[in-house]
Amino acid sequence: MASFERLERIAMEATTDSTQGIEQSPTVGRWNYLTVGGIAALTEAAIYVAGIAYFLVILDSASVSGALQQVELFVANETSLYAMNLLIYVVFGVVLVALVLALHERLRTDAPMLMRATTAFGLIWAGLVIASGMIATLATGAVVDLHGTDPAQATTVWLAVSPVIDGLGGGNEIVGGLWTLLVSVVALRTQALHRLVNYFGLVVGTAGIISAVPALGEIGGGIFGLTQIVWFVALGVLLLGAGRREASAHLRDE
Repeated sequence: MASFERLERIAMEATTDSTQGIEQSPTVGRWNYLTVGGIAALTEAAIYVAGIAYFLVILDSASVSGALQQVELFVANETSLYAMNLLIYVVFGVVLVALVLALHERLRTDAPMLMRATTAFGLIWAGLVIASGMIATLATGAVVDLHGTDPAQATTVWLAVSPVIDGLGGGNEIVGGLWTLLVSVVALRTQALHRLVNYFGLVVGTAGIISAVPALGEIGGGIFGLTQIVWFVALGVLLLGAGRREASAHLRDE
């Protein structure tokens, strides 16, 4: 009986030591959720800049008016457009999930209920962006193929599909605006992040919500896109700084 108790005690001590070893792993210390969230935020900003540069500078899409001209632009730039749609929609949405979860961990302690709602909107936004990108990619390919035999029919198909893409996330930013606004509200209430960044986030989120109003859609969407680049950069810098401090504290504790 004594031997059994001694073996049980040894096993418990070994389990405790193993658990502590995992918790104190240097790799976990360097790559904590704050670091991952900071990298994700900076990546989102970079994707925004790449998308704006591609569509406004390289494709000069602002000068294109009419569905037929849009389709012809797709035909002339099919490969690069396919890659860019994957980047600005699918990759953006996947990286957004990491950022949403990192912010959830950072802000949930002092406002758990509100942060659950905030995270829900963030994940919904990520799903809508990914879905919008997959539809845009498939629709563009179908339109380009159809254009070779029937340009008029290709234009009709694009006119039918483009509102779906816009409705899911390409044309208004209400869900993304709500998430940004709520993150900023929670951060202000819990005195997390930086006060100026939080107030700026309120402006960004409000612009995204305004983009759902038809008369203000273009203005709201433009303001939301440009200001969210700045917000993502500021957020990334703050999260990376917090991640480095947490990693340093972790190494000191060792």
